[in-house]
Amino acid sequence: MSSSWNASDVTPDGAAWLASAGTYRRSTLALWEERPDAPVVLPCGAVFDVVSAPAMFGRRMLDRLWDDGPGSGPVAEFRGRILLFTAPGTAQRLPALLEWEEWGARDRRETTRTDAVPPLLCHGTGDAVTVPAPSGSDSPVRRSASRWLVAPDTRQPWLPGPEVLLWAAVRAARSAVRISIFPPADQDAKVYDVSRRR
Repeated sequence: MSSSWNASDVTPDGAAWLASAGTYRRSTLALWEERPDAPVVLPCGAVFDVVSAPAMFGRRMLDRLWDDGPGSGPVAEFRGRILLFTAPGTAQRLPALLEWEEWGARDRRETTRTDAVPPLLCHGTGDAVTVPAPSGSDSPVRRSASRWLVAPDTRQPWLPGPEVLLWAAVRAARSAVRISIFPPADQDAKVYDVSRRR
């Protein structure tokens, strides 16, 4: 890993945790040692699940988690989506909780209070996701396509479960309905204090 570390970079312990999700942990770490700017595809289900949300709604969820809740686990941005790393099993349980909150009513002809909420994609056992490179890139193009918002920094990060993600989604949906006369703040300026994680 690069010797010039910054807050948006994955720590060596965080890289070890990420690599432990794959079948070839040592190969992944060797790749990152040689090319710390290389994203990789890792399987979900054993070490972590991932909940993927459209960028704006995912940012609202992340803000709720940090402003009013317990914080989050690692979080990445990839191709216009926010990837929230969650406890294994979340991808299986969260859709049922979302259905219970009427997220699943989209196929019916009636309207519900959550019609404006975009679908959340849940990746668990049998799925894989592309995770950003451990080191940030100086290129604005690369940074906007794939980057860590909350980088993994430990071998055993706290990962939210389905109930915490449901709570954040409901709060984000409520905040999405509010209209502000003020322009939105620079979305890249948000800093999350990982020492507040529970």
